[in-house]
Amino acid sequence: MNAESITLTKKARLDSKNKETKITLPVTGMTCAACAVSVESMLKSQEGVADAGVNFANQTAWVDYIPSQTSLPKLQQAIQSIGYDLIIDEENAVEKQQEAQLNHYQELKRKTIWAGILSAPVVAIGMFGMEVPYANWIMLILSLPVLWIGRNFYINARKQAKHGKANMDTLVAMSTGIAFLFSLFNTLNPNFFHERGLHAHVYYEAAIMIIAFILLGKLLEERAKSNTSSAMKKLMGLQPKTVRLIEDGVEKEIPIAQVSIGNILVVKPGEKIPVDGKVTSGSSYVDESMISGEPLPMEKQAGAQVFAGTVNQKGSFRFEAEKVGGDTILSQIIKMVQQAQGSKAPVEKLVNKVTAIFVPVVIGIALLSAVVWMIFGGDNAFTHALLAFVTVMVIACPCALGLATPTAIMVGVGKGAENNILIKDAESLELGYKVNAIVLDKTGTITEGKPEVTDELWFTKESDKMQNRSILLEIESRSEHPLAEAVVRKLRGEQTQAINLSSFESLTGKGVKASYDNEIYLVGNQKLLADNHVSVSEAVTAQAKSLQAEAKTVIYFASGKEVVAILAIADRIKATSKQAVQTLQNQGIDVYMLTGDNEQTAKAVAIQVGLQHYKAEVLPSEKAEFIKQLQNQGKVVAMVGDGINDSHALAEADVSIAMGKGSDIAMDVAKMTLITSDLNQIPKALKLSRKTVQAIRQNLFWAFIYNIIGIPIAAGVLYPFFGFLLDPMIAGAAMALSSVSVVSNSLRLRSAKL
Repeated sequence: MNAESITLTKKARLDSKNKETKITLPVTGMTCAACAVSVESMLKSQEGVADAGVNFANQTAWVDYIPSQTSLPKLQQAIQSIGYDLIIDEENAVEKQQEAQLNHYQELKRKTIWAGILSAPVVAIGMFGMEVPYANWIMLILSLPVLWIGRNFYINARKQAKHGKANMDTLVAMSTGIAFLFSLFNTLNPNFFHERGLHAHVYYEAAIMIIAFILLGKLLEERAKSNTSSAMKKLMGLQPKTVRLIEDGVEKEIPIAQVSIGNILVVKPGEKIPVDGKVTSGSSYVDESMISGEPLPMEKQAGAQVFAGTVNQKGSFRFEAEKVGGDTILSQIIKMVQQAQGSKAPVEKLVNKVTAIFVPVVIGIALLSAVVWMIFGGDNAFTHALLAFVTVMVIACPCALGLATPTAIMVGVGKGAENNILIKDAESLELGYKVNAIVLDKTGTITEGKPEVTDELWFTKESDKMQNRSILLEIESRSEHPLAEAVVRKLRGEQTQAINLSSFESLTGKGVKASYDNEIYLVGNQKLLADNHVSVSEAVTAQAKSLQAEAKTVIYFASGKEVVAILAIADRIKATSKQAVQTLQNQGIDVYMLTGDNEQTAKAVAIQVGLQHYKAEVLPSEKAEFIKQLQNQGKVVAMVGDGINDSHALAEADVSIAMGKGSDIAMDVAKMTLITSDLNQIPKALKLSRKTVQAIRQNLFWAFIYNIIGIPIAAGVLYPFFGFLLDPMIAGAAMALSSVSVVSNSLRLRSAKL
């Protein structure tokens, strides 16, 4: 049984006993990708843990565990036993992790500076001043503080060894430790090798410069990694730390964590809205661009919804808290980005497997090269064997491999968030560039998702028009028909007269009948007109048929026995839909539209946006079946939808994309969410996927090439041909540079144009 089968079996067994809890926690103390593998395997081995994963790039671990069988403190103790730590204070976890990372960075900076200062004279003496009196003793005295500065390498290596594990600290500890002990022996016993015809070399400069270079590499790496999470910090910065609470008529300031549902809060001009809620009094304009992408502020009056992280403009208002803590839209956005940055792409899972066996293999190669040198090294066999062992251990580092994928994913997710594209997991980001078929839902995706009056034709005198509009508005205001809302929205903003209807009657399936000033008024369909013997002229009939041919619903407004107006209502096509469809088709992607609407409407929408493939009157299950058919044809399918009826199809697709103004269920199921509901974001998302995958491939190429070339050179394969041996000090610098180059290449994504 393979490891994956064991994990699934274990998970199934745990499911039957108790309910699992999944939590994401910050991890501190990880210094390389092999560290992440160690933490992950330790978590997975704990009783009560169904599954776990660790992301080195954003220093987090997710754990699926059963609270009745284990606890967070127990898991923390297990991780502490191998030299790392879990931050289990959920409420302040992010702040504590940021504080720990800042302290770690500052400490690393101090260590690097002192290691560099102390190493410089040792290198100078080792390279140019070996004739200086007591040179070896001077280098020994200066080296000891550097070894103390790098003591964590040895402490962590010992903890790893206790559990039968190895990581980069193991490589560094073994290489520098052996180099230092060999040098110390030669300093204390200078005649030992001389008596055997060999020169007693010391390698203090190599040992401490390896530590100094690795510390410098880690410093640059930490700085680069902090840049990859800048989008996350910006999102978190949208939420204020305190709020103004109204309690018993008194305003007081409290921490945001103390806000409860039902609290009345006040927001003043220029302040950020702390939680989601509904305005109870006052009015203002709110900048909601972080959610909607629209640059114009939205008017807010009593009854209007407001969202956490949006910015109040000029007015002041009170609102009732409806969603707090992790339930707000802003918190959900932050959570989605965090999950995506911490998720593993399929290629990363392969890299992690490579990383797990990398260190033991490197130790094996180092030992083998030492043995070969001992056998064939001639007069200086032992010295060359020692140098080869040390250099191989130093130059080989799994960090470049381990950072290749997660750093690119983190930057890619952050770039997506900046462009209103929320990416839930790394797999969809990696698969996106392969998409060659996109299935679009109609309502709410291609169209606005709500009916609007598109045409208004009047067949009455201009002098009578205002009163008739007022009567129509009053009738439709009383109507419960869904389409009546569209008429009310259309007419409400226009100047109208106050109307008091003397009677009002709703006629199911036909429309409504009302009377005003002894006149009968009808609003509805043709059947309503026929039942009331209203004549419809040929001109009106022609106009109505023309509108119906465009898949619009026609409403008749009659006064007495004649039609005075017809209104056409339709779900308006988004302004950007046609351009987005054309862009996708120009990229060689097949675009399909599926809708539960009738054939006539579907055809009209397809023609207007330039779609060649569409299906009407499709049930939710049929949407999912259609996606399966495309997949069976070898296509990589993306599904774009906004409603609960799209959730099955979204789950079936290779890449699932939800519209940000759609249902919560659709957004939960989908792996990507377009906050602005603009279909032009889809080509951007696919382009982001392509650029991210390019960065991952470039990173992996250079990381593999670096190790493939560097390890044999460090072992001494060039010596028989060119007499060249790689200095351990240069190997340490090259190793540090490899990690920095991988992270730097990932950061180039931040400036990419989508």
